[in-house]
Amino acid sequence: MGQLQLWLSALEMGCFFGLLALAYYLVLVGAGFFNFAIGPYAMVGGLCTSYLVLYEDMNVWAAAAVAITAAAALAVVTELVVVRPVQRRSGGGELPALVAVAAVLFAIQQLGGYLFGYTTLPGQNLLTFDPVTVGDTVVQPSALVLLAFTVVAFAGLAVWIRSTRTGRLLRAVGDSTHAAGLLGLPVNRVRLIAFLLSGLLAGITGLLFAPKAGVSSLSGLSWALSGFLAMVVGGTGSVWAPLVGGLLLGAVEVFVPYYFGGQSHVYGLLIVALLFFALKPSGLFVRRVRA
Repeated sequence: MGQLQLWLSALEMGCFFGLLALAYYLVLVGAGFFNFAIGPYAMVGGLCTSYLVLYEDMNVWAAAAVAITAAAALAVVTELVVVRPVQRRSGGGELPALVAVAAVLFAIQQLGGYLFGYTTLPGQNLLTFDPVTVGDTVVQPSALVLLAFTVVAFAGLAVWIRSTRTGRLLRAVGDSTHAAGLLGLPVNRVRLIAFLLSGLLAGITGLLFAPKAGVSSLSGLSWALSGFLAMVVGGTGSVWAPLVGGLLLGAVEVFVPYYFGGQSHVYGLLIVALLFFALKPSGLFVRRVRA
């Protein structure tokens, strides 16, 4: 495998990790909460689409619409049925809600296995066209679609957060939920929007990445951890920070096993996690809270 092909793979993995981290970022900024069910939402997006196409003979676009809607619905249910009631009963405490969301993560994985089976299914391409060849490097259609969506998603959300009333409310609520409530801002509505957008984004991301390596009901946990680590590395100081973290992890994921073989990428990711948790826990880009 040539160096350019390796860099392309690293870029593809980095975009995937970055998009998952962006879904984390939306909930963290809008609700001040780590939603570890992001990975399972992405799993539902990919697995449900593949199952409906392969076993129900559904059109891939119709199947994608069903899967993405399901992922978004799960995100909304997580907020309304799990996170919000638990935080209310615990006086706003984060730990009980985190434990509850961890349970949601595994519950969605088990539900996915029950509904769609426990085998790995091949991902489905939304667009089919001939691969693009650049020298010895072959760029698959799924990679191009994922890269294009990454640019659109990050740029679109950056503009939305800076330029729209709802986007500015998201930042205001994230800066201080208590202060936003005292000012009469629609805190609950903003939180719900954050969860909904994160579910939509995660569902689309899982659907677009699935053609690279397939998807199973067990993909949710590893994807949740990868997205979380990408957000930790990038930080929350900018909408683009999750992408920076994702690209760094993508490089580790591809190049470490290329040079050291085996499952060395696992140790590489662990080292990166330990370094950032110990030396720079706020990530590369630190968020500045407005006074």
